Amino acid sequence: MSDGDYDYLIKFLALGDSGVGKTSILYQYTDGKFNSRFITTVGIDFREKRVVYRSNGPDGISGRGQRIHLQLWDTAGQERFRSLTTAFFRDAMGFLLLFDLTNEQSFLNVRNWISQLQMHAYCENPDIVLCGNKSDMEDQRMVKEEEAKELAEKYGIPYFETSAANGTNVSKAIETLLDLIMKRMERNLGQAKCQQNFIRASALH
Repeated sequence: MSDGDYDYLIKFLALGDSGVGKTSILYQYTDGKFNSRFITTVGIDFREKRVVYRSNGPDGISGRGQRIHLQLWDTAGQERFRSLTTAFFRDAMGFLLLFDLTNEQSFLNVRNWISQLQMHAYCENPDIVLCGNKSDMEDQRMVKEEEAKELAEKYGIPYFETSAANGTNVSKAIETLLDLIMKRMERNLGQAKCQQNFIRASALH
């Protein structure tokens, strides 16, 4: 696909404490590579990827492929950048919320991140996928899978254990978020006002 040759522009925001692997997850998804050097994101950065999305109808038959231009925004986890980060919440259509399976505090802070989203996102129940990252470091795990699943169920959001290092569930988590977004768009198609609040991208004719 050339520049401008797509049906929808979709913006995702990666959130979570500093050091949980937001940059590495996005880099693994867009480039299929892992950078082991930890460089703190200052402010906001983003990566891009083109994908084709096919929705399944009620009969299970997939419809016409929608050409999607994904913008994956990477945010700084530190408190000093929080006001800058929250300013981007309203422009994002979906949220990838990460914590570090080897860092219990990053898991405990998930509730705070969800509260921030409920305050600043486009609506009180935005589409979120929760990811417990660094699943490859099993010997250093501090958060049980059952605990994380229980929290995700409480908020009604999908949960994946991911690894930016080896790619486990990275594509699956982002594709699940895209599916939630596209289904919301389909539901909102006939509601012009809701559509304007929810999505800033328009279909190209």
